[in-house]
Amino acid sequence: MERNTMESLYDQRQFREMGHLLIDLLGDHIDNTTSGKNPKTIDWAEPSVELESWKDFFNNGNADDFFEKVIQRTTHTHHPKYIGHQVGVPAPITALTGLLASLLNNGMAVYEMGMSPTAMERIVTDHICKKVGYGEASRGLLTSGGTLANLTALLSARKAKAKHNVWTEGSSQQLGIMVSEEAHYCVDRAARIMGLGDQGIIKIPVTKDFTMDISKLEEYHAKALENGVHIFAIVGSAPSTATGIYDDLEAIARFAEEKGLWFHVDGAHGGAVIFSEKYKHLLKGIEKSDSVVIDGHKMLMMPTLTTALLYREGIHSHTTFVQKADYLLTHTDEEDWYNGGKRTFECTKSMMGLHWYILLKLYGDDIFDQNVTKLYDLGKEFAQLIHSDSNFELAIEPMSNILCFRYVAPQLSLEQLNSLNQSIRQQLLEDGEFYMVQTQLRGVHYLRTSLMNPFTTMEHLGWLLEKIKTIAKKLMAPEPTL
Repeated sequence: MERNTMESLYDQRQFREMGHLLIDLLGDHIDNTTSGKNPKTIDWAEPSVELESWKDFFNNGNADDFFEKVIQRTTHTHHPKYIGHQVGVPAPITALTGLLASLLNNGMAVYEMGMSPTAMERIVTDHICKKVGYGEASRGLLTSGGTLANLTALLSARKAKAKHNVWTEGSSQQLGIMVSEEAHYCVDRAARIMGLGDQGIIKIPVTKDFTMDISKLEEYHAKALENGVHIFAIVGSAPSTATGIYDDLEAIARFAEEKGLWFHVDGAHGGAVIFSEKYKHLLKGIEKSDSVVIDGHKMLMMPTLTTALLYREGIHSHTTFVQKADYLLTHTDEEDWYNGGKRTFECTKSMMGLHWYILLKLYGDDIFDQNVTKLYDLGKEFAQLIHSDSNFELAIEPMSNILCFRYVAPQLSLEQLNSLNQSIRQQLLEDGEFYMVQTQLRGVHYLRTSLMNPFTTMEHLGWLLEKIKTIAKKLMAPEPTL
């Protein structure tokens, strides 16, 4: 790589050479990971070791090796033994739309700084609204991740349902939301950002199956009112992050309508089943929600970050944020859908709609159906394999592609089993062949898998269980005596 001159920085010849090199490297990476030729999913290093490695490269490394080193030193989500976090396996075409968006760099705050991507975003979100079951009055927008989308939805809910306008008048009463105790932490975080505090986050217990206990809603709502908390929204999980279990959206919708609450669905992970003919029944009742969040970078094979926030009544998509910024935006009560700075937290926003648009244009809904259905099917098959082996125990029957299970040994106490499963996971991480994560449910430590990769097969998962058993036996082996 040449350096030190502005001319070389923008030289198209150098850009072409580097671009061809990178595309070749990424092409080989896709081939070597999806086929399993690469022996490892992650080349684990302690944080201090990784930091020193990159410090040394910064000071002494050859810049021509940068791309290759990044590929080597990152987690390979395309590897079929990647079964860890809920991060999608991007379709290669979306790397090209990402390149296009990064280089063109249209910020999308106002229409003329994002004409094409703004139009694409409208087409895409209108399409997804129809898949959810919303009517013609619906509207949507794209934003940077489920956390920001959930916060935006709850701000819309507060504006629509609170008895006073907090946006202009400030907070004068204790407001609150109702949400499952197993909901993603970003809902809790959003509520705290909004100033609701502990008292304003009414966490509903879950059943033994980890779904929101609908029978508790009336009790918890009444208690909140007695404590002076004005509930304005209820949030359903589709599904919860730790367990992959869906709340009963239809029952929540009935409760929300009865109490006059805003009904929001956090479908960041599993809202994508609207595209699956086989599994869309899991979202029964979602069409009655006021707002829905669906991540493209989870089950829909797009790179991070891109999230659809959808409103049943489209007016809420452009009235949540009302500000005067004469240098940029002219205030109007009209929908003004094409000026994105009025509709999201972001003023400058990436051209993320390109990913959604090209996948739908080239492959249609069917590609999303295939991916979601295959991975949810795999979750059920993996559960059966775990059931068939007495060395393992499932936390809960899966409703999605997220499974929590643990290695068990009857001679060990709960504390010992928790420690053993933590050690198994650490051994797997350091070994690097598989990448999976962990969680705790009701004081029990579980290994947790998110089956995100369409190249993962039951053979891979069988190898995983065998590897866990080998590790467990070594960890439980008595220390040799001298």
